[in-house]
Amino acid sequence: MNRITMTVLAVVTLAILGGCAGTAELARTAAIATRQDVFVEKAQGQSLPPGYAELRVVSSLKTHGPETCSRKDVHGTPEYKLLLNIGGQTAELGGDPRPERSEPLGLRDPEAGEGMRYRFTQTLYVREGTHHMVVALPADNVATEREIILPEGSSTTIVLEPGYGTASPRSRPSSYTVTDFREGIRALRVVLNARPFKPRELSGSSR
Repeated sequence: MNRITMTVLAVVTLAILGGCAGTAELARTAAIATRQDVFVEKAQGQSLPPGYAELRVVSSLKTHGPETCSRKDVHGTPEYKLLLNIGGQTAELGGDPRPERSEPLGLRDPEAGEGMRYRFTQTLYVREGTHHMVVALPADNVATEREIILPEGSSTTIVLEPGYGTASPRSRPSSYTVTDFREGIRALRVVLNARPFKPRELSGSSR
């Protein structure tokens, strides 16, 4: 089986879990490590070992800064993390926050304005097989889960796209529904190998 075929197989066999766990429970699951032998972080120059598949996790999102009235708000700070749990092993990704002020790209650009840009990226070597995967943004009370099948030698990229909250009617430029990063992240959408698909999302606003 060649590398292209194995990559396609990984796309086809990424399935949605029908679990009924709530967002808070999923976020806790993402933070709890029960194993340490599921994956290793790829080191520079390291080749893929036998029995493993390459998995790259990427996300770019924008948040507001810390609320001045809350000492516990980590938005806009290095403490804002993306949590990843694969088969019971955990990884905490930092996004290196950078100030960003951007002009609207259209009437309903959800990322226009002044905020903090995070870019999360991590490449892992994961043991071949079927794994339960949970990703979470604890600061926004957002989590989602998947079942992912990774054939040996395959290469898979997962992009996590933010679904922002709806702006209040007073701040909308029109009668259209407008999402805005300042309203927080309410969902994580998953794009697998540049092919979007619609998961059952679990988030604080929809559960």
